[in-house]
Amino acid sequence: MNSVNLTCVECPLGCSITVCLKDGKVESVSGNSCPRGKAYAESEVVCPKRVLTTTVKTADGRILAVKTDNPVPKADLMKLMQRINGIIANTPVKIGDIIVKNLIEGVNLVATDYLE
Repeated sequence: MNSVNLTCVECPLGCSITVCLKDGKVESVSGNSCPRGKAYAESEVVCPKRVLTTTVKTADGRILAVKTDNPVPKADLMKLMQRINGIIANTPVKIGDIIVKNLIEGVNLVATDYLE
């Protein structure tokens, strides 16, 4: 059996969590103070995900802050950045506007800034 130690980031407590793995599958989780910690730890050792925050160029040469509206697999971040680097957004744009629909299945790239 293999174990992984994590610090939970789901709430301000920052619990020290131990995940025990057997044959690559979660056998047990300990040290969490809440159910969110258990879910975070299981996800983090099986398929870690992150919200991708970056910028894109606009047609008028300005920079627009954007992010994915849902977490994406950490292993896909570089592939997504290569795709995002070629995107040119049109203005005007407001916070929450979808810049790219289905950047990856079920995940949109949305504006986090307002540009007229």
